[in-house]
This record gives sequence, structure tokens and C-alpha cells, in this order.
Amino acid sequence: MKLLNIVSSGYRATIEEQDDTVVWISLAMRNAGAEMDLLLQGSAVNYPVRGQSVAPVAFGGRVQRNAPDVHAQISSFLSNGSAVYAVREDLDERALDHRDLLQEVQIIGRGELPSLLKGYEQVWHW
Repeated sequence: MKLLNIVSSGYRATIEEQDDTVVWISLAMRNAGAEMDLLLQGSAVNYPVRGQSVAPVAFGGRVQRNAPDVHAQISSFLSNGSAVYAVREDLDERALDHRDLLQEVQIIGRGELPSLLKGYEQVWHW
């Protein structure tokens, strides 16, 4: 069964979990053999931008050194042969240069979404 996970909210639960829960479960399911792709829209289009790093953050006297690395999760997802799509209009709204994305990410316009969605048996929108 071919699945598409749509991720609309970027950096959801990244302080508590040190990863994006939807990207993490998608990667785990893909590693277990599921045929799954990702569509990034809204603030999640920032995930595949190259050159990101997250410095440790301090809460009072506690320092969190295991920063979320969602970019690396997206890269791992791509290396498994899955597709990752980013919505062009959401990239443009955030002034993200398309050339700064991981090379394998496919940019798709909103008007192309119905055709893309038709290619999947199930679409999960998180």
C-alpha cells in the first residue's frame, strides 16, 4: 500500500522528543518496509534546508545538548528511496531559496497537489 504523510506543522514536539514525531514515525515505518513518501507544507518546508544546525538550549540550569536534527531525518528518509515533496508557495512565503534544499526534494505547486494525491492509496494529514 502506497502512503503519503503530509506534514504541515514544523517542529512539533521537538523540545520534548528531539525529533518531529511525524517524520520519526514515517522513517520508522519506511525502515520496516512501508512504501511511504512525505509532503512538507506550511512551516515544515524548512526541514530540508541545507546547512542547519541547532545549538544547545538552556532552561534554567539545565542544558539540552541533544538538539533535534529533523534535517538529518529528512536526509535519512530520502536515502531509503522515498520521495519528499515541498510546496512551492510555502517555500516562497518563507523566502526559502529552492536551491538551498536537499537536492532530492521535489518542489510541487499547490495546483499540482490533486494529481499527486491521486497516486497514493492512503493520505495521512498530520
